[in-house]
Amino acid sequence: MKPLSFIIITYNRPQEMLELAKNIAGLENAAELLEEVIILNNASTSDYSGVKAYLETQPNIPFRYLESSSNLGVARGRNHAIAQGSAPLIIMLDDDAELQNADCLRNLVQLFNILDGGRPRAIVSFKVLYFENLQMQKNALPHKNYDAYKDKHEFLTYYFAGGAHAIRRPVLEKVGYYPEDFFYGMEEYDLGFRILDAGYSIMYSDKVVMLHKESPLGRTTKKEKLRMMWLNKSKVAWRYLPKRYFWSTAILWSGEYLLKTGFDLSGWSKGWKDTLAIPGSEKHTPLNENTMKYLHDTKARLFY
Repeated sequence: MKPLSFIIITYNRPQEMLELAKNIAGLENAAELLEEVIILNNASTSDYSGVKAYLETQPNIPFRYLESSSNLGVARGRNHAIAQGSAPLIIMLDDDAELQNADCLRNLVQLFNILDGGRPRAIVSFKVLYFENLQMQKNALPHKNYDAYKDKHEFLTYYFAGGAHAIRRPVLEKVGYYPEDFFYGMEEYDLGFRILDAGYSIMYSDKVVMLHKESPLGRTTKKEKLRMMWLNKSKVAWRYLPKRYFWSTAILWSGEYLLKTGFDLSGWSKGWKDTLAIPGSEKHTPLNENTMKYLHDTKARLFY
């Protein structure tokens, strides 16, 4: 078995997906290191015939094109695709991306053969630059203290870039897959905390660089997505952290929602209704002492 697989969930971006497929095919050692490249079309309405035609011209790269009859969302889509593969190291990429450094596959294999203070490395989170201008994408750096960490080549951290990371399959099988009740947003915190609590580490490294075709000006986040992010981050805080962090997270995210939606009071009210239901519907299982020490050592931001 070869060590690596790609999983890409694509939705209404056929041109970007075609460019990414060509990028993957051109990586060094791709045929030798890739067990599979799984592309899941997440019930797109766009025409992917050009993508499928290109994949048929690449017999040396193990492309597999799958289609879902419904939009599974990010977490369910990834879980569905993971179940179709077998490689021990899984690379998760957004479909509007390319990998900058041709040696990234070889680098990844080497990066996973390292212990971090006795903790086996479960995830490597990549450096993310904007495709347009090669500037670092601030919200893709997996640490909230951006100024202190942006110039580091590697560092231990407590979450990862959702569309730019690699993960060990056996770790997923041990701690559970991406949380399927999170349709959009914050799944990297939920899975990250479970991984850390099982005794593993998460590492950021610039030895793999992803170029993201999102505009440097960012995207306008829809109200529904903001509300899902607020709810999901509050769920993470309730599930894994001391209860005070649930309340600080819920309150501060509710303020964030108001500011970014122009004071949408109707959505804010619904968000609070869903958030206040969390303690009665979710288990509260705080992280163990060693994990909390890891979080403090890595200067994790926990209150928001």
